Amino acid sequence: MQSLILTEDGSHSLYSNQFNQQYHSYQGALNESLHIYINLGLGPVLRESANTVSVFEMGFGTGLNALLAWQLADELKKQVYYTSVEAFPVSMQEASLLNYESLTNKPGFLKLHELPWSADHRLSDYFLFRKEETTLEKYTANQLFDVIFYDAFDPKAQPELWTEEIFAKIAAQTKSLGVLVTYSSKGIVKRALRTAGFEVKRYPGPGSKTHVLKAVKAL
Repeated sequence: MQSLILTEDGSHSLYSNQFNQQYHSYQGALNESLHIYINLGLGPVLRESANTVSVFEMGFGTGLNALLAWQLADELKKQVYYTSVEAFPVSMQEASLLNYESLTNKPGFLKLHELPWSADHRLSDYFLFRKEETTLEKYTANQLFDVIFYDAFDPKAQPELWTEEIFAKIAAQTKSLGVLVTYSSKGIVKRALRTAGFEVKRYPGPGSKTHVLKAVKAL
């Protein structure tokens, strides 16, 4: 059982006893996800696109990023195909404790957790959702993605997910000029992304976090 956390913006998170880390920033789970994955990552791409935007998420976790992406797709009336990978799923009991639906006024949060794995699910006119219960190392994409949400536990907890080899795999499943966003701005992460063929820039982080990363796959 993982521990429930109340973060500073009033949104919940979980603390992983397995990895000895929280799923989101103590300063605000909702603010962090909105700042990095929606406002910096998906939002600009979705607003400019006339076609379906394919999103790949490394680390489904609590499901907050997926809920916010679904909400944005419906608000903008733009098509999103969202694929998420998770090797250590949150239980339904744990998910039921999280207050994301009430904070976002977006119904359907628990459905994201209830739906079967390895199948496409049409959740609205604009949001197609799929989740895979596997590790990133074992996952094979059958498409290229426009946006990557990279939300694994940090390099101290999961060093195997922040290597040059892993980001080369991510690059191979990312379209040219595709965008990757992540909360980690560590030097090893920047170097690995650049080696894999991404152009990397730092952006101001949420709250007191100094920087986050946005990387664009080179042509």
